[in-house]
Amino acid sequence: MFRKTWKTIKFFIAIGILLIVIPHSILPHQAEDINKGKIDEYVKLNNIEKRLQEYADDKDALVLKLKQLDIINNSRKKNNSPAVKLDILASRVANKMSREAADNKFTGHWNLEGEKPYHRYAAAGGYDHVSENAFGEWTTGKYSITPTAITAMMKSGHGSFMSERSPADGHKRNVIDKSHNYVGIGYCLSDTQFRYYEEFIDRYLEFDSIPRVVKRDNSFTIDIKTTPGVYLYTLIAYRDKLPENMTASQISRRNSYNDFTDEISLTIDPWDLAPMRKSNVYKIPLSFDKPGLYYINIFIDNKEIASPSTMDTKGKIQASGVVIRAI
Repeated sequence: MFRKTWKTIKFFIAIGILLIVIPHSILPHQAEDINKGKIDEYVKLNNIEKRLQEYADDKDALVLKLKQLDIINNSRKKNNSPAVKLDILASRVANKMSREAADNKFTGHWNLEGEKPYHRYAAAGGYDHVSENAFGEWTTGKYSITPTAITAMMKSGHGSFMSERSPADGHKRNVIDKSHNYVGIGYCLSDTQFRYYEEFIDRYLEFDSIPRVVKRDNSFTIDIKTTPGVYLYTLIAYRDKLPENMTASQISRRNSYNDFTDEISLTIDPWDLAPMRKSNVYKIPLSFDKPGLYYINIFIDNKEIASPSTMDTKGKIQASGVVIRAI
């Protein structure tokens, strides 16, 4: 009896020694190694991106965000929406907002300068359409600032969005919107404050010759490149007054934000856009007659309308978040 037991023990000891000395590369990959290629890909993208570098993630933060990306995509999959990719610039925009909100103890969609999400994303150098979800919590005690805590709190924040019920389900509808193809993820955890932001991106166009500032009544041209089978449906330019500083309490009292303003400065119909297209590049002349910020919404469709007809942006993808200041 003892000899059989001892043989069994020696067998398992030998197996243990082999597992230690055999090179890791010839053993089955562990779960944490499955996404190594993806991690390396995003580390490379993170190193290439030069905008908002002071809010860049390190490798450990990227790993946490890729895990959170899986949670977001699981939510989208359950609602028959395609997966989104992690966007580096939008994540830095979200990091910046998260830090400002945590440091100043507010939660909302405006920053202290009075800027909405599309203002902030455009100011960072983005041109795509952005839709924001915001979450915050705090404690009278003290948070444990660890990767495990951050992971759990991001999951909780996203879970609060997905637990919403109609008609008060704007965050959930944003998560599962089928037009989104990227997302920026940002968080900030301090001793007493946690903030979490999701910046969903609709990226379908390439932009060129987009000025940040123009003189009013001066004409300029923006270039927009589409992919095969994609056409510009309409362009709507909303005029914003320049943002004004807000207090933390003012921001926290506001809930959702409008992705437009009450003043439409310019509309270009699809049949007027069609002659501006050469191959898959549109050259669009613009000019603004008043000072302010102009928020340019461009909708796309899979067919071109070359002659006047009825039109409706419902069901069309909003594919731009261009902001130009006129002085």
